[in-house]
Amino acid sequence: MAAPFPSPTSKWHTETYQSISPSRPELSAKGKTVLITGGGTGIGAETARSFAEAGASRIALLGRREQPLFDTKALIKGKYPSVEVFVASTDVTNKKEVDAAFAKFVGDGKLHILVSNAAMIGPQEAVQDVDSDKFLEAVHLNLKGSLNVAKAFLHYASTNAVVIEINSAAAHFNLADRFACYSTAKLAVYRLWDSLAFGHPELSVFHVQPGVVDTDMNRESGGIKAVGFEDNVSLPASFSVWLASPEAQFLKGKFLYANWDVDELKARAKELESTTLLNIGVGGWPFEATNWKGAWKFETT
Repeated sequence: MAAPFPSPTSKWHTETYQSISPSRPELSAKGKTVLITGGGTGIGAETARSFAEAGASRIALLGRREQPLFDTKALIKGKYPSVEVFVASTDVTNKKEVDAAFAKFVGDGKLHILVSNAAMIGPQEAVQDVDSDKFLEAVHLNLKGSLNVAKAFLHYASTNAVVIEINSAAAHFNLADRFACYSTAKLAVYRLWDSLAFGHPELSVFHVQPGVVDTDMNRESGGIKAVGFEDNVSLPASFSVWLASPEAQFLKGKFLYANWDVDELKARAKELESTTLLNIGVGGWPFEATNWKGAWKFETT
């Protein structure tokens, strides 16, 4: 299909394809420990299945509802019996629950891959109409959940660990005025993970617009009928597996659409790695990240 949004690649994908297939040996997750928030249904559940196909040794599924977690676990174990699947009913806005789930799953080991997928839409009214308290509460909960997960992740992260932060196009442009709350929250969450990446350059953090997938949250915001097109859930799931592989290292720190063709991106690796292209920032600002990063030193008292 023709790309419904501007795209840096000529090819626009709506479902998984060979270059990002979890079955590719180059994308193997063998021996890796993976934790996925919002892992019971939708994108999170399919991402877990894709990492299992890629050979991940241990996968944790965190989510608020227990039954979908166990359903997803059963599906994975039925096809990939050698994969250890851990589930924990977890509200990411509850720090104690998050810390307990990470501790029980990771223990004395290390976490190699985190897929931060849990989020909420919040009220859907324009700024002039929205209830201020509900607006601020939704922003707070989205940010609080991400902060709790980020802090727990840092405690257990392996050297060169990977974070795939499932974000939204709403973070960098206005989809509709009724998404003011969600847009504000997703931009704040982006900045949180971007700050973590800045402070821990050994880690690889990717920010992803997963596509327009028929999930519960998508339906809450109007569903695929509202936009007139749909992406298969296999696309963001496989794209996450590709991002966690060495092939995607040149894109660390970037904001990416799962729809973009990875072979075309790889052909521009040197350009993308050395510039601020595909980063959220101020267009036309004359300094590339490599020119100023670390140049300013701030003293704390």
